[in-house]
Amino acid sequence: MDEATFAVYHALLSHPDATPEQIAALVDRSVNDVHELMNRLRKLELLVPTWANPEGEHAVHPRVGLANLAERRRTQLNAELGLLREAEASAEVVAEQYNELLTARSSGDVEVIKGRANASRRIDELALKARTSFWALIPVHLEDVVRPMDEGSPDAPLLERGIKMRAVYLQHMMESKGASEYARSIHRLGGEVRATPTLPMRLLIFDGEIAIMPMDPDNQSAGAVIHRSPAVVNVAKALFDSYWARASELFEPDDRENESPLTPHEAEVLRLLAGGAKDEQVARLLGISLRTARRITANLSERLDAASRFELGVAAAKRGWV
Repeated sequence: MDEATFAVYHALLSHPDATPEQIAALVDRSVNDVHELMNRLRKLELLVPTWANPEGEHAVHPRVGLANLAERRRTQLNAELGLLREAEASAEVVAEQYNELLTARSSGDVEVIKGRANASRRIDELALKARTSFWALIPVHLEDVVRPMDEGSPDAPLLERGIKMRAVYLQHMMESKGASEYARSIHRLGGEVRATPTLPMRLLIFDGEIAIMPMDPDNQSAGAVIHRSPAVVNVAKALFDSYWARASELFEPDDRENESPLTPHEAEVLRLLAGGAKDEQVARLLGISLRTARRITANLSERLDAASRFELGVAAAKRGWV
């Protein structure tokens, strides 16, 4: 019930014999407004005919009227919640069917996605599920479109979630101002960026468990192949490591903003933990899931070789991070 409707309701309770014109004067509204607000009260069953005089009306006692209103609203919300649950269930079914359509064939640990757009959507989905790391070989001959961080790049959310990122680009790609600025943005957010004269193909590795390769390295529109087999993933990791080792650093560590190796989320998590906050409080204050908050804390503990929250705080303080 909005403020205007409540004002008319209160006036009718206080002056049960008042005419609409008198109510209008009491609430400082036009008579037409009062008639409209009274109609609203009738729909809410807060203004009903009197038993003694069916042509007359009276405002229902708040304890009865508002309780009935709350019960009707509760019933309505329960119905809407049921519809929402049905919609969520339907969405899950459609999503599963959609993934089946995208996957031309699957066999155990191999998933084949046909088409560039379909492959991009699947990669975005896997990026949302990434837990610890993202490694990438990005050859420019695939005509990758480099977008600034503020235009919806998927890399910024990964870094802000505390995901460790390593990317290798072709050296001549850095001659492009946009590509160079993009690489610097990744570096400033805590990612590691290198460049090398040659790269064999595009390769993405999530969490050291999923390797994504082009279906045809010379035709990016063909789609992608997603591997989960430990043997294939290990080969992909070895390939990445070999190019990472021979690639050149693009930026010095002190090039990062505020000379801090922490992402904004990591810095805030450390600050909250230093203040005695629990994981649940950290998640609520940062607007992230409890799982993400715990993952960031675990990543920080691993980086600082800390076995407890106390050791994490001491190690972070020594580095001037808190």
